[in-house]
Amino acid sequence: MSADEILLETEERLDKALTALNNDFRRIRTGRANPAMIEHVQAEAYGSMMPINQMASISVPEPTQIVIKPWDKTQLRLIEIALTNANLGMAPQNDGELIRLNVPALSEERRKQLAIQAKEGAEKCKVSMRNARREGIKTMETEGKEQKLPEDLVKKTCDDISELLKEYEAKAEESLKQKTEDILTI
Repeated sequence: MSADEILLETEERLDKALTALNNDFRRIRTGRANPAMIEHVQAEAYGSMMPINQMASISVPEPTQIVIKPWDKTQLRLIEIALTNANLGMAPQNDGELIRLNVPALSEERRKQLAIQAKEGAEKCKVSMRNARREGIKTMETEGKEQKLPEDLVKKTCDDISELLKEYEAKAEESLKQKTEDILTI
């Protein structure tokens, strides 16, 4: 494996960790409705479990409401049951055509808990990123010895990997800052 390939592979792993963090952040509630809050909920459909977003269209007509309109009206009741069982803190309202979820306002205490949860998620992401850096450096050092690469090339690549880590950690911090701001804004 060449130095460029190792660098590219490490960058891909860092990018995956950052993407996973942003996906986790989308699931954390803020004061506003967001379709990602319920995309992970699965309902029974045609004898198997399916994510709701594959059974219905999910929209946000106003900042505090999520509307779920199933493509097959016979699935309406099953989606309602799945939403109730998911313990989202929102009671689904079924009007026979679609389901409405009203997102309640968050208390100050709950906002602080969610901000802490976001910070924990960011820390896990950083640990994952550091592991990716460690693996990249280890791989580079191993390849350097096996292929008898110049020491300065190995060192430069290891330094580049560390720089990549700093760059991605800064992106994770920025995402955390933005999410915490969203959570704490009333």
